Parts: sequence; C-alpha cells; structure tokens
Amino acid sequence: MKTLRHAFAGAALASIAAMLPLAAPAEAGTIVLGGYPDQIQFIDDVSGKVTGLTKLDTGLPDNIQLSADRSKIYVTTLTTSGIEVLDAKSHQVVNKFSLNTPSVRYRFKGGVPDPTGRLFYAVGERFDKEADLYKVSKPQYYTIDLKTHEVVRTVDFDEKDKAPGWSTSMAIAPDGKTLYVFDDKVRVIDTKTFKIVDRIDLAKPSSSGLQDVSFGGTLNTVSEAGKYISVFNAEDPYIHNKVFGVARFDLTSRSFTFDPIGPAPDRMEGLQVTPDGKDGYTVAVIGDLGKQRCEFWHFDLTTNTAVDKAEFECRRRFYFAMSADGQKLYIYGAGYDIAVYDAKTLKPEADWELRHDITMAGLLHLP
Repeated sequence: MKTLRHAFAGAALASIAAMLPLAAPAEAGTIVLGGYPDQIQFIDDVSGKVTGLTKLDTGLPDNIQLSADRSKIYVTTLTTSGIEVLDAKSHQVVNKFSLNTPSVRYRFKGGVPDPTGRLFYAVGERFDKEADLYKVSKPQYYTIDLKTHEVVRTVDFDEKDKAPGWSTSMAIAPDGKTLYVFDDKVRVIDTKTFKIVDRIDLAKPSSSGLQDVSFGGTLNTVSEAGKYISVFNAEDPYIHNKVFGVARFDLTSRSFTFDPIGPAPDRMEGLQVTPDGKDGYTVAVIGDLGKQRCEFWHFDLTTNTAVDKAEFECRRRFYFAMSADGQKLYIYGAGYDIAVYDAKTLKPEADWELRHDITMAGLLHLP
C-alpha cells in the first residue's frame, strides 16, 4: 500500500472530501438498465432479480438518464434515432418518437434534456440518402422539440473542436441558458445563440469500454443539484504528463475547481462516492490485451489516505457503478450479468444473471 498511498496527495483528497455533499445513507431501491433488443430493465438492488421490463417501440436503448427532478427517465435509441420518456414511478412510456425518415437518419453521440422537459440537446451527425450514396454532415449540435417531435435547430461544430466520439458527456445549467460539452476540452455554450463562450483545458478520461455512458452526467459522477462533479484528466503544457483528479463545475456561475490526485492510468471508469461522502472508489485499467490489469482503488476521504486496492477479473468492455447505499460495487456490460463486489473488502459477492443482454446505455438508481 505504500506505493499507492504515495501516489495520491493528501491535501487534494482533503479538498475533495470538503467539497462533497453529505447525505443520510441511501436505502436500496431499483436499478435501471438497457436491454437488447428494445427493453428497459428494472432490477431489485438487493436480490438482483428483474422486477419489470418496459418495451421501447423505437428500438435499442443506447443511453438512459434521469431528469433533474428525478421524475422522468429519458432514453435515446439507436435503431431509429428515437427518444422515449418514461415516468420514473410507474415505468410507463409517456412520450415517444423517432427522428429517422426513409431519406434522413441521425446518429446521436450524446444528449441532455433541458430543465423544462420541452427540449433535448444532442450532438451527432446527419445522414441524407441520395440517389447512390449517403451524404454525411459535419458534426453538429441539435435542438429537439419533445412536444412537436422535430429537430428545430442545427448548428455545425466549430472547426477548432474535435468531432464527438462514440459518446459525449453533456450537462446543462438549471436555468437552461448554458450547455456544457465534456470531451477533449470542456466547451461552454450559450443555448440561445449556440456560441461557445469558453473552452476549459480539462478532458474526460478514456473509458475502458467502447463508449462513455455518462451522456448527461448521471453516471460516474457525484450527484448534486446544479453541479457536475466527476473525474477529469489534466495535462501540463511542457512535458505533457497527465494527472487525474476531481473537477467540480457550478453549472450556473460557469466556475469550476480541479483537485489533482495522481498520475492518470491508461483508462478510468469515473468516481463513485458513498452517500455519506466518506469513501471514494474508482476503477483503473492498466495495459491492454494480453497483459491488461483491472483494479478497484478505494480512498478514505476523511483521513486523506488510500485505503486499499484490489485486482478484479477484466472484461473487454465493462462499466463501473455503485449501489445506492454505497455497500456494493458493480461491474457490468456486454453480457447478461452484473458482477457484485463488497465495497469494504473489494471481494466478489455475487453474480446477478438478468433476462436480457445489457446494452451499454448506462445504469440509474431509483428509490
């Protein structure tokens, strides 16, 4: 443990602990996951049993996220570039539509609903079918009206900005006036003009899977109203050493803080923090095929120490999450199961087999 302990700055961890919100221990509830070919799965957080399925008429779910008030679940689907909105309590679909037509298709790489629930902002590309080929647009921002079921505004990416990858994290200010796009840099966008008002030199870490599921900041982040808190990488401008740390964005004031923790591993799976704010966990992936090593890293945020680390069986594609009560760690994705680990011992506890192959759409918690 000496090496790991020395890899992390105690002062930085103290700063992170001070900024994390304190809350009462959360009770176990319901896990929400996507399922092939057109399902949303609801799983009991204690037994691992599937308690309900909701069929999506628009196809395969590729992203799920909660509204800011946690009353609705927004689902985007890959098959038809669809959007479906579910009531979080009843699990019933209350709105659904597809944007694809026989001559036009979209491929969304990220999205987030505005606070009113009327608009949905997305990034991606448009494909127009011509006589003998498909014409592919430049990377674009889209404003989608959830009432009229139409794309009401399209804006091309600035040439300075990197095209979106398979998945791009996004967040929006509580007043709906500012959109944040988290990619190789953080782009701050005015939603009225769609002009970029700032670019911040922080980048989301590379994911060990094929996509980063936290489109709207609902995964791999600490949940706090009006804030976006997650793991980011920073690089010095001289010798280009990368470090990872926790950045906290105030989505209203456009201000942020960044507390470096240590050298960035090859890939990371975000930060999960227990409800009381005392323990933090991340997953590091070192190396590649044939010599890949996957580890849990556990931090005590009250004593400023690295408590433990443990290797676990790697998967070629996987994601990392925590139970609502902070007692279990989940490794899931690209299969029918969720591998459950005890958060204190970091040892395997159970393997929950589900009814449907899990899509890489993310994992949500409902009370």
